[in-house]
Amino acid sequence: MSQKTDFFKNLKPYLNCKDHTVSGEEYSVMFNEEYKMLVTSPVPKNLFNYYKSKNYISHTDSKKTFFDKAYQVVKKITLKHKLRLINESLRTQNSMYRPEKNILDVGAGTGEFLKVCKNNSWKVFGTEPNNDARTIAVKKGIVLERDISKFSNQKFEIITLWHVLEHVENLSEYISNLNTMLSDCGRLIIAVPNFKSDDAKYYKEFWAAFDVPRHLWHFSQQSIHRLFLKEQMFVEKTIPMKFDSYYVSLLSEKYKNGKTNFVSALYRGFISNWKARASSEYSSLIYVIKKQE
Repeated sequence: MSQKTDFFKNLKPYLNCKDHTVSGEEYSVMFNEEYKMLVTSPVPKNLFNYYKSKNYISHTDSKKTFFDKAYQVVKKITLKHKLRLINESLRTQNSMYRPEKNILDVGAGTGEFLKVCKNNSWKVFGTEPNNDARTIAVKKGIVLERDISKFSNQKFEIITLWHVLEHVENLSEYISNLNTMLSDCGRLIIAVPNFKSDDAKYYKEFWAAFDVPRHLWHFSQQSIHRLFLKEQMFVEKTIPMKFDSYYVSLLSEKYKNGKTNFVSALYRGFISNWKARASSEYSSLIYVIKKQE
């Protein structure tokens, strides 16, 4: 039995969520005991159509609404943090090995991160399935492929997936392919929402980071460790994304109450980060992953 099928075995009901972005449809979010993660069910056959929305901001550089502007401001700050992280990850590689300064960004959106990397002497490669986002990236001098199959015979020192892993359909196969493309001393850097965060527990079915059905998988720290351990990879470092609790809370307030309560959202984001100081359960987490030696 394939691992993909295993993810859908022995599932227990967790909650039901609505697609607030495109369809208004309801989906079940089920708990997988073996991997300690949640699974969206069912998976639409025409999943690509659920990304066709002007509100899906990672495929645009829009600054029209308050949410757009907040997203773009935070993005500028986080881009600097991401660049610092990949530079540090390159330096932590084996001192006897001289790594090539190359990076593959999977799900690169409009190419903003790769543009920053390119401007800082990185040799950049990327993928993005959305045509409109790829077109915007080209205008920035970043050429993106549709999927990772184009890079199956290449090796990369750094591979990044910024809020992408929750979207991939064939999860175990995808992780295996990433492992194959990563150099022996390289680092895989993955950012995903954390359904065990305090803001997730507070907003429950209205938590914006569930984002069904686009988010097929909903990870905990345990699930990331277990999934990658099956590929003989381990988590070297875990880093919080503290801005995410505020942005997610802003959207969650809108989904829950039909309007944005800025004070309440900022309060919930602050409380989530405060509690995470002890629990480590931040709204989103970055995992730096390497191969076992």
